[in-house]
Amino acid sequence: MKKIYLDHAATTPIKKAVVDAMLPYLTENFGNPSSVYQMAQVNKKAVDEAREQVAAAIGAKAQEIFFTSGGTEADNWAIKGIVEARKSKGNHIITSKVEHHAVLHTCEYLEKNGYEVTYLDVDEYGSIRIDDLKKAIKDTTILITIMYANNEIGTIMPIKEIGEVAKAHNIPFHTDAVQAIGQVKIDVNDENIDALSITAHKFNGPKGVGALYIRRGVKVSQFMHGGAQERGRRGGTENVASIVGMGVAIELAYKDFDNKIRQYTQLRDMLINGILETIPYSRLNGHLTNRLPNNVNIGFEFVEGESLLLLLDMQGICASSGSACTSGSLDPSHVLLAIGLPHEKAHGSVRFTLGAGISDADINTVLETLPAIVKRMRDMSPLYEEFLAKQ
Repeated sequence: MKKIYLDHAATTPIKKAVVDAMLPYLTENFGNPSSVYQMAQVNKKAVDEAREQVAAAIGAKAQEIFFTSGGTEADNWAIKGIVEARKSKGNHIITSKVEHHAVLHTCEYLEKNGYEVTYLDVDEYGSIRIDDLKKAIKDTTILITIMYANNEIGTIMPIKEIGEVAKAHNIPFHTDAVQAIGQVKIDVNDENIDALSITAHKFNGPKGVGALYIRRGVKVSQFMHGGAQERGRRGGTENVASIVGMGVAIELAYKDFDNKIRQYTQLRDMLINGILETIPYSRLNGHLTNRLPNNVNIGFEFVEGESLLLLLDMQGICASSGSACTSGSLDPSHVLLAIGLPHEKAHGSVRFTLGAGISDADINTVLETLPAIVKRMRDMSPLYEEFLAKQ
């Protein structure tokens, strides 16, 4: 049975070119970049080249890129680091109710330590309202942190407008761009972004490596104490092989970008329309068009999402119920609740996310398989039977 992997928002396979670039730094080029001899300096140069590649992808300068262990560390560092560096100016943070838990749990931690956090509501599509942001700003506001695009429902936030508001009030603006990188074009200068978090395994790079962009001039406290690596701002010997892999992966992610996004969007819309047309009592979660090109999140009434995923898996189709970081939780998605779905509808939502190698034939297979599975589940549901009896 062929496996159809539709969970690229959770993680992606490493491309062969990325693995090939990494291999020398796992074997013969094993030197510590902080050492002075030639073998080590070869690795230092490789890290510097990767820094240039990451910076180029988002319109930043190389010296504004700091490598981390992933998106979660980058989010923690950006938020804790900025508020600690600015605590003499205030204690108020603005975020949204649909952030990834790497942001939400960091903000909750800070609340327990004397900071005030405003969690902005979102509209039915999962986007904040700019007027709400403006109203939330106080004299004590020291950070705005809003994700670039939602990891569950794919809605893209009004990033440029948020950046303009933040700049006008002289407030640093951080965005978690983990899901957006490689899916949309990002320009930190045009969008007035002061700090930005990414991780390599979302764009066909290795796990365990990410990056934090910090605009030059933005004060951020040190997060990892130790050696003088990352220009004294994050101690610890560099993960050279993975950093090299990240640089190659991000460069490949933006190669022939327009054609890739055109293909993803076509397949995405093919899947959305096919499901909504063939399966009654289904709905799209998130915005129809202002969404990531590879994201499809559908709610199926009278269906339990986790059971649906297991039945899809038996047919060789891999999908998810939302964030991979909360897949072990029985609670409904905080994102789906925030857009106004009741618990029972939130529990019946499934996320399909596209990536390299997905074809029209794969989408057709899903569209041929899914309706029968949903029907089978509904036929066993007393709620569905009761619903039909009332029609």
